[in-house]
Parts: sequence; structure tokens; C-alpha cells
Amino acid sequence: MEKSRRQFLRSSGGLLGLLLAAGFLRPEEVAAEQWNKAAFETKKLEDLVKVLGGNAAQESAEVAIVAPDIAENGAVVPVGVVSKLDKTSAIAILVEKNPNVLAATFAIPQGTLPEVQTRVKMAQTSNVFALVKADGKFYYAAKEIKITLGGCGG
Repeated sequence: MEKSRRQFLRSSGGLLGLLLAAGFLRPEEVAAEQWNKAAFETKKLEDLVKVLGGNAAQESAEVAIVAPDIAENGAVVPVGVVSKLDKTSAIAILVEKNPNVLAATFAIPQGTLPEVQTRVKMAQTSNVFALVKADGKFYYAAKEIKITLGGCGG
């Protein structure tokens, strides 16, 4: 088994090189996207907007958070964001009381339905924010999600 894994890795590395050399792939597509360390170090929504190049975010009814009001397991809280704003290009999910407020970011390619779903970890009851970049401006929605201990609802 180990031998076949090594053979696969060798052959796939050669294939990747061939695709690069032939122009089917660009180096920037192959390299992992640059990690935005400053964004993940922010502690507030306003700070994240500034790091992402904006001045301020305004609340919008066109941005919706799809998540339970009460989550019994803070380790896997389902959170979705739907944007009805034209030209949505990015969506971020923030959990206010987490050590790292920024939980996830998503690039939304042009022509793609601006809806995302993921699961986030929450240690305690907290506000969750959906930050949307649309047409160069920032918009947000907020929702409090209560985390119960042991699923008792309290």
C-alpha cells in the first residue's frame, strides 16, 4: 500500500508540472490562497471591515443568517448565510464571543448563488454576524444563538 501511495504522489506531481507547463493551470491557482492573518486576529466586526478594506458596514435586511435559535452542541453549530444583494463577492461568519471572532470566509464568484453553509464551534451563547461584501460595500446581519449545556435548554 505504501508503495502505491508513493507512486501516486510521484505521478500526480509530474502531472501537475505538465499542466502548469502547458498553461492549463496558472501558478496562482495551484498555490494556496494567502492566509489573511490580520483578519483572523480581529476582535470586532468593525475591525474586520477595516482589515478587508472597507470603512463601515451597515445592517441589511437583504442578508439573512440561517441558524437555530438554540444549539444543543456548541461543537457543531450549523450556520448558513443568504445574501439577496446584487454583486455579492464575499461572505464572512463571525462569532462574537469566540477567541478568534472570524470563523469562516467565502469568496463568491460572479454568477454564483450567494448562499453558504458551514458548521462553527461556539463555547457559549453569542451573537453571530454575517458580513457580506457586495458591490464594494459591506453589509451585515446578526443573530444570537444560545448554547445549552447537555441539551437541557437552559
